[in-house]
Amino acid sequence: MITTIDMEVTPDTAMVTPMAEPVREPIRLIIFDFDGTLSDSGDWFLSVVDDLAKMFRFRTVKPEEVEMLRNRSSREVIEFLGISRWKLPFIAWYVRRLVGRNVGQIELFPGTPDMLERLKAMGLQIALVTSNSEANARGILGPQHAAQIDWFACGSSLFGKAPKFRKVLRKLGIAAGDTLAIGDETRDVDAAREVGMRAGSVLWGYAAEELLVKMQPDALFRSPQDILDYVAARRPDA
Repeated sequence: MITTIDMEVTPDTAMVTPMAEPVREPIRLIIFDFDGTLSDSGDWFLSVVDDLAKMFRFRTVKPEEVEMLRNRSSREVIEFLGISRWKLPFIAWYVRRLVGRNVGQIELFPGTPDMLERLKAMGLQIALVTSNSEANARGILGPQHAAQIDWFACGSSLFGKAPKFRKVLRKLGIAAGDTLAIGDETRDVDAAREVGMRAGSVLWGYAAEELLVKMQPDALFRSPQDILDYVAARRPDA
């Protein structure tokens, strides 16, 4: 949540895969990040970041620095802002409260609601792992779209997604090799690899395309349709 300083990338129709994918098990489960992946919370976060900086005593972000930060990893952004690691849980808690008060100001990215419905229609299970709260995620998704999610694992620490991933796999009884984790930041790729899942990165969220290409996820997605096409070719019955 702290690093959700995103500029939207204009989608096009091509999906980029940075390397030839080895033969692997079909995809049975997709785990989505929320902020910057399904939820377009970047502009809202930029509107409150100066107040957060004053309250928690870290460096403010100048408009001309946003693009530079999009080309840095999550850890590098935190270091640049001068945020002490011990402050992160407190900042995350406070931001979750702010989001809860402003749910009506945050929308889903275009195309993501339809994508969730079509993934469910394919027979895929869907989970959500996020540092945001379940109440906030459900409020932004709305009842219809939240109903497409089989499991919510919310309130993860900034670099604590891997344990949440493992919990989801245990609860749903699905192997890591049958799972695709999709996020918008470098830490999402790192967490997926730690658990042994495939990693997909969207290009409409926080991190810049050049940075994500260097991370070499299994796939880069320029639009929600790219996710549907990628998964459709790797379903159990494909």
